[in-house]
Amino acid sequence: MKVTAGGDLPHGKNNHQQVVPLYYPLHRYPSTTTTTHASATTAATISPVYHPQDEVIIINDNHHKCDVFSGEWVPNPDAPYYDNMTCWAIHEHQNCQKYGRPDSDFMKWRWKPDGCDLPIFNPYQFLEIVRDKSLAFVGDSVGRNQMQSLICMLSRVEYPIDRSITKDENFKRWYYVSYNFTLATFWSPFLVKSEEASADGPTHNGLFNLYLDEFNEKWTTQIDEFNYLILNTGHWFWRPALYYENRQIVGCRYCQVENITDYPMTFGYRKAIRTAFKAINSREKFKGITILRTFAPMHFEGGEWNEGGNCLRKKPFKSSEITLEGVNLELYMTQIEEFRRGEKEGKEKGLKYRLLDATQSMLLRPDGHPSRYGHWPNENVTLYNDCVHWCLPGPIDTWSDFLLHMLKMEGLRSAEEKSHVKG
Repeated sequence: MKVTAGGDLPHGKNNHQQVVPLYYPLHRYPSTTTTTHASATTAATISPVYHPQDEVIIINDNHHKCDVFSGEWVPNPDAPYYDNMTCWAIHEHQNCQKYGRPDSDFMKWRWKPDGCDLPIFNPYQFLEIVRDKSLAFVGDSVGRNQMQSLICMLSRVEYPIDRSITKDENFKRWYYVSYNFTLATFWSPFLVKSEEASADGPTHNGLFNLYLDEFNEKWTTQIDEFNYLILNTGHWFWRPALYYENRQIVGCRYCQVENITDYPMTFGYRKAIRTAFKAINSREKFKGITILRTFAPMHFEGGEWNEGGNCLRKKPFKSSEITLEGVNLELYMTQIEEFRRGEKEGKEKGLKYRLLDATQSMLLRPDGHPSRYGHWPNENVTLYNDCVHWCLPGPIDTWSDFLLHMLKMEGLRSAEEKSHVKG
C-alpha cells in the first residue's frame, strides 16, 4: 500500500507531497491459499465449525509476489465465526453485542489483498502449526485485545486452561492441552521500564516516568522459551511522560514541567522500540521469531477521547477515502525504521524478525470500535467512548488471518531452506 502525506506534519512544514510505502517488503514468497470442503450446517449467526479431515492446504508454487497487507474490505456474509455467547474470552469493554450495539454489519467483512486472496482463519491449521510451541503477546491492551480475539477464533476447536504462574491478570498463560501449545500475554504498554509518577497529570490520565534505555525485565526475562513473540506499542505514548536516560531526565512529552524540554511523541517512541529490540537481541537463549504488529489508528471524530469524541460510522472506508497522515504517519514510519534496525541487528545473531502490518487495514475500519457500547449507558461511572480498542467479534479477527498466513510462510521458508541445504 502507498499513502500520500500532504500539508503540514506535526513537527515542521512539508512543502511537497510525499509518497511512502505502507508496508515492509518481507513477503517474497508465494501466497498460501486454503481449499475447504465443509458440509456442516450454518447456524443463524455463527459460521460452521470446520472439520480437520475436510481441510486441504494448497500452496501455490508460481512465486507470485503479493503484499497481503495492502487491499480493501469486502463483504463476508459468513462472518462472524463466534459470538459473545460462544466465547468467554471477550473483555467486557469490547463486548459490543452484550452492551446493545444495534448494528451487526461491522462483523461481516473480510480483508481482500490486492492481487491475491487471504484465506479465512482456520483454527485446525493454526493449532497444528503451533503444536508443541508457544506464543507470547507483549504490549498494551490492544495487544491483549488481539490475544482474546485469537482465543475466540480457536474456540471452535478447543478452549485453553489457565496455566499462569502469577495471579497478576496482566501476565496470563493459557495452555491448549491437545496441542501442547502455550499462549501468553505480558503487559508492557511502553515496552521499556516505566512507572506512574502521578495518577492525574496534565491531561488527567496519568504522568509516567519512561526509562527509555532500560529493559522491562517483567517480560524480557520471560521470553527465552517462546517460539513467537508479537510486540505492539503506540497508544500509551499519547500520555504525558518524563523521559529518562541513564536515570537522568532528558526531556518529556507534554509534562508541563518548567525547564524540561518538551519533545514530540516520536522521540520517546523511537527509543522505546529500539530498546525493546535490543533486549530481545541480547537474550542468548532466545531463538524464536519476533513479530512486530504495527499500530492500529484511533478513529475519534467530533473531539478527542476526553472531549466527547466518538466513532459511530457503520461501514469501512475505501482506501481512496482516507490516507495515513500527520502524527499517525510519523508513528508508522518510526515503527518501520526501528523494525529494520532491529531486524538487521537480530539477523547478525541468527534471529528472525517479521512484520504484521495491520495499519492500513485498520485505518479503514472506523466502524469497528466499541464507542459507547462497551458499558451500559446508565452506569454510574465516568467512561469515555472507546475508539481505540475493537469489538469482538470484529475487524481485529482479521489479524488472526494475517498471523496464520505468516506462519504458513515460515513453513514454506523452512522447507525451501532445507531443500537448498540438501541441494
